[in-house]
Amino acid sequence: MMPHDEIEILADKGLRGCAHGRPGNARQVLVMDIETLEVLGLEAGVIKENITTRGLALRDLKPGQRLKAGEALLEVYLPCNPCKLMDDIRPGLQQELRGRRGILCRVLEGGTARVGDTLEVVEKSDRHAAYGTKPMQAGV
Repeated sequence: MMPHDEIEILADKGLRGCAHGRPGNARQVLVMDIETLEVLGLEAGVIKENITTRGLALRDLKPGQRLKAGEALLEVYLPCNPCKLMDDIRPGLQQELRGRRGILCRVLEGGTARVGDTLEVVEKSDRHAAYGTKPMQAGV
């Protein structure tokens, strides 16, 4: 994974150029928090996450919740279970990441996200087209 100042997030696909970005794939976008990476002594991007956040309690998010990432709208799909490829990064890392490798999201609406954009938890309002934000925020 290479860091970018700006990414294009494609509806029902994921990030432009990402190997996992295809329609119907459960792993369209992997969101990971930097706090966990720092505790494990890992750099952002090393565990193949697409978006790295700070200050957002990913473990508190539930499937179906929505996140506004720049111009894009993501839907929390499920927690990401670490695969055996994590042990190629560091022996034992798959086990260390159990229950804390981040969350997988589907892309409901595409758009651009930039470093420093706020990642916000949003809720559907009574009107289908509008969303209200919750105070939980983090940088992308």
